[in-house]
Amino acid sequence: MGIQIGAKPDSGFDDPIGMLTDCHRRIEHFLDILCIVADRAAGRSMTDEETAAAQASLQYFRVGGQRHNADEEESLFPRLRESFAPGELNEIHGLETDHQDANGLHAKAEELYQKWLSAGVLAPTDRDELVSVTQRLKRLYTEHIRTEEQVVFPRAAKLLSSDAIQAIGQEFRARRG
Repeated sequence: MGIQIGAKPDSGFDDPIGMLTDCHRRIEHFLDILCIVADRAAGRSMTDEETAAAQASLQYFRVGGQRHNADEEESLFPRLRESFAPGELNEIHGLETDHQDANGLHAKAEELYQKWLSAGVLAPTDRDELVSVTQRLKRLYTEHIRTEEQVVFPRAAKLLSSDAIQAIGQEFRARRG
């Protein structure tokens, strides 16, 4: 994503919850690109601009999206489980299931986009499936992000100790090192 004058700078490792929220904005941005290209370019070859945008978006989900999932599943969620009584934060299990479901949908979107890039045009059934897959991803992420930002992240910010937040940030840094 480009630099936007006057925009809030991305959060740093001292604010890992903020980093996750910032990442959600990137997820939404790159997912929008995949949806728009699948919809607008249906039935024809992608333009050079569409190709570059689709490839950048797919790459983001291959790297950034997987790292985001690891940040949550390996750093945040285990600490939340330690801080809550069993069953007190049931949303975590659903969020982990969402990650698995999204991985499968991303794999299918990747397969169909690569097919499109190599063949130049998608068959109508593949085109319809790509539009369906990207729309399903959009619906999944909309609810997933809402749950995290309205339920899970506020609880984490309120209940996790500053030492736990610092440790999470250090783990995020190590994943990017």
